[in-house]
Amino acid sequence: MNNRNLIRFDWAIKRLLRNKADFSVLEGFLSELLKEDVIIQNILESESNQRLDSDKYNRVDILVKNSVGELVIIELQNQNEYDYFHRMNYGTAKVISEYISVGEPYQNIKKVYSINIVYFDLGQGNDYVYHGKTDFIGIHKADKLLLSAKQTELLGGKIEPYQIFPEYYVIKVNQFDDVAKDSLDQWIYYLKNNDIKEEFNAKGISKARELWRVDTLPEEEKKNYSQHLKDLRNEASRMLTLKVDAEDRVRLEMAKEMKNDGVPIEQIMKYTNLSKKDIDNL
Repeated sequence: MNNRNLIRFDWAIKRLLRNKADFSVLEGFLSELLKEDVIIQNILESESNQRLDSDKYNRVDILVKNSVGELVIIELQNQNEYDYFHRMNYGTAKVISEYISVGEPYQNIKKVYSINIVYFDLGQGNDYVYHGKTDFIGIHKADKLLLSAKQTELLGGKIEPYQIFPEYYVIKVNQFDDVAKDSLDQWIYYLKNNDIKEEFNAKGISKARELWRVDTLPEEEKKNYSQHLKDLRNEASRMLTLKVDAEDRVRLEMAKEMKNDGVPIEQIMKYTNLSKKDIDNL
């Protein structure tokens, strides 16, 4: 079987999570990322309301409840968003507030994991997987604040505040070097290349190889999937065009200012890569 016949991860989690067999694929990915055995109880929502038509294929987000009542937000974003960290923050706050009833004690607040799979260069950093959690460190003693024995008893064995607060994971897919050094990397290889090598043995990945295949889709779904891929390509082209147009406008404005300042045309051409004709027309 050609493993490049596999369905993209975003389409699969958006359209195929209908039964326990498909759950096992996502459970495998989450288990490898969180370094614990994850069992999915149910999918609480398949997709949030999208703000723009382009969001329908630029991003996918689902909310999962695991067997111990924790909530896992999985969001996949294809195009750049400069305020994406704010979206992560808002997403966890929204889930926390929505899944506690009025009058419930605060101890009933659900633990939330925010897993963000991004196909753009979010922030600055050399790694391709980042993990963020909340620790309280003394500003004088540099010690870590822990929970008291009574709190630990009341909260089911938790001993550190980070076990209460949301945790964040960011996977910068395009920064992965395609060398699968461990089982999590095998999943990231799939996320980047839409391919699962025969020797890959991460949790759930053999199920993905078996179940998430284009040739198993009903004909109507195959058409929808083909359209999804086309939409992704069109949006990528549109974004590239907007970027190039913006760069051209900047170069023209720079050239115009240099020309008004009396800078020789040869220098303007050198620093803006514009032709003499373009500069003469300014």
